[in-house]
Amino acid sequence: MANFNAVSTLVPERVFFTKGVGVHKDKLAAFELALRKAGIEICNLVYVSSIFPPKCKILPRATGIKYLHPGQITFAVLARGETNEPNRLVAASVGLATPHDRDGYGYLSEHHSYGETAQKAGDYAEDLAATMLATTLGISFDAESAWDERKQTYKASGKIFKTMNITQSAEGDKDGLWTTVITAAVFV
Repeated sequence: MANFNAVSTLVPERVFFTKGVGVHKDKLAAFELALRKAGIEICNLVYVSSIFPPKCKILPRATGIKYLHPGQITFAVLARGETNEPNRLVAASVGLATPHDRDGYGYLSEHHSYGETAQKAGDYAEDLAATMLATTLGISFDAESAWDERKQTYKASGKIFKTMNITQSAEGDKDGLWTTVITAAVFV
């Protein structure tokens, strides 16, 4: 079972990031196959929103998966994209931004898109998480500036410690089978 601290509410202490692609004639089966590639198919996933808990430790995927048990209720921020259009590019990305002060909370974002490369989708999700965090920390920035410029502003503030993303993209199966991509931040 997941290890949560003794606060009166559930606050996860660990997270891992994972991703996968599934292809099948049935939409649901393609999703299941993507979950299998991500290593989280044995869980009953409960989708949660965007807060990254204070002091939450990021684990390597292989370590995080060891905490999972068949049928376990598992909280996750999940991004999912799917298509049955041949060669259509689909992407799913989860972005993360954490504050320098580990007692503060960070943000996770999910982004789903068509026609974007993994790089573009990942940058967008990372930017979204960082921008949400920057607004709560009172960091001044130009919302119209490019992500690379804002990223430098955020880092220079000394208030944002880390930004990252995990992204999965794929081209729709050439024969029109369902192609599903997922990425997830899984709390354990």
